Amino acid sequence: MPHTLDAEAVRTWCALALDALGRAREEIDAINVYPVADGDTGTNLYLTVESAARAVDAAFDGHATTGPGSRPGLPEAVRAMAHGALIGARGNSGTILAQLLRGMAEVLTSAGDEDHHGALGGALLGRALERAVESAYEGVARPVEGTVLTVAAAAAEAAAVVPGATAAETARTAYEGARTALEATPRQLDVLGRAGVVDAGGRGLVEVLGALSSALAGGTPGPETAGPAPLATRAWTEGSYHPEGCRADFGGAGTGAEPAFEVIYLLEAPDEAVARLRTRLDALGESLVVVGGDGLWNVHVHVDDAGAAVEAGIDAGRPYRIRITHFGGAAQERTRTRERVQRAVVAVVRGEGLATLCTEAGATVVAVRPGEPPASGELVQAVRRAHAREVVLLPNDDDLRHTAAAAAEQARAEGVRVAVIPTRSPVQGIAALAVHEPGRRFDEDVVAMTSAAGATRYAELAVAERQSWTMAGVCQAGDVLGLIDGDVAVIGQDLAATAGTVLDRMLAAGGEMVTLVLGDEVPDAVAGRLERHVRDAHLAVDTVVYRGGRQCAPLLIGIE
Repeated sequence: MPHTLDAEAVRTWCALALDALGRAREEIDAINVYPVADGDTGTNLYLTVESAARAVDAAFDGHATTGPGSRPGLPEAVRAMAHGALIGARGNSGTILAQLLRGMAEVLTSAGDEDHHGALGGALLGRALERAVESAYEGVARPVEGTVLTVAAAAAEAAAVVPGATAAETARTAYEGARTALEATPRQLDVLGRAGVVDAGGRGLVEVLGALSSALAGGTPGPETAGPAPLATRAWTEGSYHPEGCRADFGGAGTGAEPAFEVIYLLEAPDEAVARLRTRLDALGESLVVVGGDGLWNVHVHVDDAGAAVEAGIDAGRPYRIRITHFGGAAQERTRTRERVQRAVVAVVRGEGLATLCTEAGATVVAVRPGEPPASGELVQAVRRAHAREVVLLPNDDDLRHTAAAAAEQARAEGVRVAVIPTRSPVQGIAALAVHEPGRRFDEDVVAMTSAAGATRYAELAVAERQSWTMAGVCQAGDVLGLIDGDVAVIGQDLAATAGTVLDRMLAAGGEMVTLVLGDEVPDAVAGRLERHVRDAHLAVDTVVYRGGRQCAPLLIGIE
């Protein structure tokens, strides 16, 4: 029987959408030619909805602790769904989907917890879909027809012309309108017509709307509850998919050379700063989508200068969860034709400077924020983005060894050969990347990278947050801690002086190269002082200095 538009319906919707996208993910990935044929739209949409579903489940779990039968209301559930999608959004289509959900949440939240059944629920859902489309178009810098935006607009338009419909009927009408619009996308966007496919993002949205229709019709998660399957793409089912030469951006027709990088990050910033950011990023690249509000934004852009895109975010506010993916010339052409590259490196890093450094070295980067380690699913997604037959995974954190191992097992089950190098610090990852040679046999390359990482001792300078006992004695809040290979070895008052002591201890065992990675707040003078210290006290030892970025530790040291 039809279900009331309430919190339980939202939870069921998320579960059904996740189930449907899980089954359709590979097909959607395969028809992904726009704006870049990187074959990950289905996966990105799945991860976006997965994040939304987790947030809704967390809202229910939080209420369960307050007493039997307690559950969130509709406003809380839709807020959780929209926030979860925003913080977990991936790629163009995932980011747009997050904004669609946010627009719906604006209307559904304002409606309160009254019974939204029958025509009352239908009218409310119709308004929510209309607002969703408005907000999505606001978030895309240069909207193009024939994309997921067109499919969303058709769904809202179809739902609006059925006065007196129930919520279930409205959802069903929106779903059918989206299906019809999806079928027309190859005639609206040349890149789709040349490839013989429908828009991948629109295809995913049809699955999401089909799940909403099933949820309000009384469905439960399962392979038979999503209603009629969205139309199959003839190019997919008949094997006539031709992505070569398919190129366009969200600004309209293709312009030739493709941007080298996809840059995505969450940003804490005020509205006025985001308005300036949009203008700056629009001049830097294409496929610009900035969505969110209330101080939290998800930023997505394709650019040639990844560092400039991240710097723009730093000027606007506080970016984190930075993800930089290298498209890059020949590798991108191979991806377009659905051929995997032979080998790739996936590196987990903290700080936008390190992310740019590793990306320029050819790695696919998973950038994380302090205290927010990536889940194994995020590492698996990075392995998929690398689109290689062989992948070397650098966790760069001792606490991530089990997460990396779990991700490697899942990727192996998908047919990718994965080796995890147990790097415990970013400086060990830098050392491993420095000797990476794709032309070697896989085993030989892994051995060489493992050897380079293992031969690199590492240290970190941090500031104590509270009084505590350490291996070097009692520290007070504000003391500078020098950690060598993970253990506190030196306690000091000055960063540069403490770092000098740490260097002396480490170099007493020998070394040929010192790597210094400075956090954003450490002045250049500290690097200069330490370089002079190494040069004067330790002959024949070279020093190289990098900027780690805002999320990096104050100072990282590596000695090879």
